[in-house]
This record gives sequence, C-alpha cells and structure tokens, in this order.
Amino acid sequence: VIEQLRAARPQAAFLGLVHRLDRETPGVLLVGKKRPALLDLHAQLRERRTDKRYLAIVVGRWPLRTKTLRFPLHRYLTAEGERRVRVQDGGQEALTRVTGLRQFELPGLGEFTLVQADIETGRTHQIRVHLAHSGFPIAGDEKYGVFELNRQLQKLGFRRMYLHAHSITVR
Repeated sequence: VIEQLRAARPQAAFLGLVHRLDRETPGVLLVGKKRPALLDLHAQLRERRTDKRYLAIVVGRWPLRTKTLRFPLHRYLTAEGERRVRVQDGGQEALTRVTGLRQFELPGLGEFTLVQADIETGRTHQIRVHLAHSGFPIAGDEKYGVFELNRQLQKLGFRRMYLHAHSITVR
C-alpha cells in the first residue's frame, strides 16, 4: 500500500504507514505525511490513546448489547509457513469490545449479526480470533471462519471477508 501511495504522490517528501490492516480488510488506513506526525501517531497507538472501530458480519445471533472479549493471543506459523493466531494462556493481552447492531437471516444460510468491534489493543488478527473463539466467526473469513458456509456464500456472489475498518480517532 505505501509503495502505491508513494508512486501516486511523487511530490510528497515523506509518507509512512501509521498502522496496517490485514490484506483482506478494507477501510480506514492512517498515513503520516511528516516524520514527527508519524512518530506521534505511533506513540498514540502504543499508549492506546486512539479509538479504532470495525464493522463485521458474524455468523450467528450476537446479542444486541456490548460484550468485552479479553483473551490472550499467541502467534504461530502453520506447517506451511502461514501466520496464524490462537487464544492461548501466556499469549499477548488483547481486548475487544463487541456490540451487536442488527440481526438478520439469509434464507438457507442461517442467522447473522452486524457488529461493531472496538479494539484497545492492536494484535494480529485480534478481532477475527476473538470472535471465532467466542463462537461467532466473521462471514467469509478464510482462516478462522466456517469453511463450508464460506463456500456457500461464494456461490451466491459473497466473495470476501466481512470485516471493515470503519473509523479511527486520534487525539
């Protein structure tokens, strides 16, 4: 992403990614145009002085209220060398607040819920793993989702993971 931005804006003296998103996740991406701003934004993220909000469609009926998910996350490599994350004691602290916004049903596929996920920590695959661990995987998630359901969704034209970086607030 940063290389594409730099190519699109050759006049910019400096461009640096403040944070990154999973490749499969569209939405808000923060870029620093000056090094001091980049360093300040990095500090805000590190010190948890930002609010990052995501929208997701999860499989099942998440309650229409807020629940806090606090599970330690451990990163590892699969036998094929792919990066994965799992909930594991001794892993890094991770906290996600999930609010159910709207429940709906897709005929023949089951029940789903639109949720908002607010993260206090920014761990790799945090929202995806927390939701899957809680029994509500994200629709279309190829790593942590319901694989047979994902195939059915793809046949109907739903060919992506339904997680979107909705907003970020910096102070």
